[in-house]
Formats: sequence, C-alpha cells, structure tokens
Amino acid sequence: MVPQNWQLGRYDARRLLEAILLCCSVAACSNAGPTPTAAPSEPPPAQAATATPPAPPPPPTPVPFDQALERAADALFGSVAAADGSARHMVVIDPLIDGVTGEQTQATRLMQARLTKIARERFAQFDVQPFTVDNLKRKPLVLIGTFTGIDGQGKPQGAREAYRICLALADLDTRTLVGKGVARAKPEGVDITPLAYFRDSPAWALDSVTEGYIKTCQGSKIGDPMDGFYVARIVSAASVQRAIDAYNAGRYREALDNYSVAMQAAAGDELRILNGVYLANWRLGRKDASRVVFQRIVDFGLERKRMAIRFLFKPGSTSFAADPTFGSAYPFWLSEVAQRTAQRSACLEIVGHTSRSGPEALNERISVLRAEAIKQKLEANAPALRHRTIANGVGSRENLIGNGRDDASDALDRRVVFKVIDCAAS
Repeated sequence: MVPQNWQLGRYDARRLLEAILLCCSVAACSNAGPTPTAAPSEPPPAQAATATPPAPPPPPTPVPFDQALERAADALFGSVAAADGSARHMVVIDPLIDGVTGEQTQATRLMQARLTKIARERFAQFDVQPFTVDNLKRKPLVLIGTFTGIDGQGKPQGAREAYRICLALADLDTRTLVGKGVARAKPEGVDITPLAYFRDSPAWALDSVTEGYIKTCQGSKIGDPMDGFYVARIVSAASVQRAIDAYNAGRYREALDNYSVAMQAAAGDELRILNGVYLANWRLGRKDASRVVFQRIVDFGLERKRMAIRFLFKPGSTSFAADPTFGSAYPFWLSEVAQRTAQRSACLEIVGHTSRSGPEALNERISVLRAEAIKQKLEANAPALRHRTIANGVGSRENLIGNGRDDASDALDRRVVFKVIDCAAS
C-alpha cells in the first residue's frame, strides 16, 4: 500500500505502484545482472526485526568446589594483572557472603582463606592485607564475593543443584570494578553452616549495606560503579567485621565494644549491628540490656514492614525445639513483638516457612499451623491484636537455602516472618 502522506492523486499513485511492482519483478527474475539501482547496504527494517538473535553463551559447567574457586580466582586476579601489568596493589577482603541470605558460612570463610593463598602464591603484585579501618583509608582494592545455591536453570530457588561463585575487585579510589571472576561449583563436600554470629542472630532481614555488597558483585561487569550506600558504610563495616570475628571466637566483651563503635558510625540503623549488640549482651548475662536492644530490633522490623525471627521448632511440630542457648528467650521475644506491634496499632500477617524435606503438602500444612501457634502466643501477650493478625504458611516455596538438610545450615528456611499489612486485610 502507498502511504497516504505522499499526497499523490489516485491515478498517479496507481501508476507509481505498478512501476514499483514491475521493477521488483524484473529484478527478481532477470539473470542479466544487477539492476541499475544499488542494493541497500542494510536489510529492510522488517527483515532486521525477524533476524534470529544469537544464542546466549551456555552457563559454566559445575566443577568440584576447589577447581571452581581456582577458576574464578584466576579470572579475577588475571583480569587486573592483564590491564596493569606488574603494578602493585594492596587488597583487602570484605568477607564473602551467601548471595541470598548475606550470611558468612564455613564455605565462604574457607573461600577467603584460599583466595588469600592463591593471591600470595601466584599473583605477587597483589598484597593482601586485613580488612581494617586503617587499611581502608589507604584506598585499596576491595575483594568481595558471593556464594549462592542455584537450581538447574541458574536461579536461587527450588532444589539447589550447584553453587554460583561470584568474585569482584573494586578500586576504592575510583569506586569502580576492575576485576571479575565467576564459576559454578558442585555441591558435594560444601559446608554452608553459618558462622556463630549468623547462626545465633535472632532476627533476619537484608539491610542496605548487605544489599549494596551483593549488588556490587552480582550482575555487574568491569567498569561498573560500586553501590553508593555500600561505599558510604564500608568503614563502619570493618568495625562490624571485627565484632563478628570476636563473637565467633567467644570474646563477647570485645565484640560488644566493637559493635558499639560500629553503631555510632552507622547511626545504629543496621540490623546486623543490633543483632550483634543483643547477642553480646545476652552472652555476658546482661538480660535487661539485651531486652532493650531487642525492642529496637522489633522496631527496626516494624518500620521496614517485614522481618523474620528464628524460632526453632521440633520436626513436624508446632512446639519449640530445645535450644539451650536462646530457648529461654523465646517468651520475651514474642512478648516484645506483641507489645511493640500493639503500641503502633499495627496489623500483622504471620507467615510460617518450612525446609524442603518431606512432602510439600505436609510442609504447607505445618507452616500454617506454626504461624497459627505464633499468632495465638502474640494475642495472649497483647489481646488488642486478636483482630489485627492473620496466619499464613508457604511451606518450602520461599526457601532461602533450599538444601533440605533440616540442620543448622538451613535454619532460615524454617523461619517465621512478620509482615506489617493494611488493617483492612486482617
């Protein structure tokens, strides 16, 4: 059809169309060579639109853990070495984390130790130094990394069939990524049990610093900027890490001192700091102080509309499991959640979760029953909540770990989540 905006008369338009069709017919059928009109250098838009795009490269094949880590490390350090030659760089490692939960595990700690060894033995231009405030002031390269369980499609959901390793080197002076390394590891022999601080923390939610860390590593490429919030808090992150290391080693007084420093630097709005202050006080027998801090933890969750609390249940039951360390704290955890929610006149959806072990239909039912049990306990502590809470369960559909082991490694899969909702929905 001839476009109407050509403004031709009916007769002229018909003659022009006939000429075009005749020309096309001759060009298509003649063997006498090309027509005088030069062929277009690019295909018409309609042809370009239907061209088949190139297939994406296949994902890396999972290999044994040690081999995968070496591949990622070679790519990481090699990319910087290729660009800078023999230039020397100081490197600090902000401890590697699980790419979904943000927790440090036995596996991520082992990765950090091996990365340090690889750098020192095979890449002499990298001087690995401790992750401290003083070293950060020298604007070093910062090595970060995530270790994420994934399914066969590469997504962190369902049955985890492999682990995705993501490593990045960022220049703290230019605040850009200068190195990247990725690989996939087989799950055999991998221990993802959280380290003591993360295992003991009563509440879980990704704070902005951890989200910024993950964002800087995952889905990024060389030349991309570091996340701004992560950069702004990296100095206080060094104090937090000193506190975590002290807690993991059982030095609770030292841990509390470092958490206090970090709290002042970060304005006290990071859940990982609040968890740490609570844990250190609890371990030191300072129950009144730990109660005050737990109130702030609850307020943190209510202000952000969502937070998970780690209650350990007996398998297949709504009864709490015996927890010699924190089991005695469960009643006051529940009391504080109830009282702080009632004071705000807030409404809650209580969502139960289970691990992947067992039939999913049974998991769904257990998750609902656990949520209902928590609902009843909250209402007993604050009767005003009786018409402002609802219970729900999602079984194992929203697993964060997904290995189905029912041990300390996947405790977060058996969490209870408190969501602030519109009171009209309760």
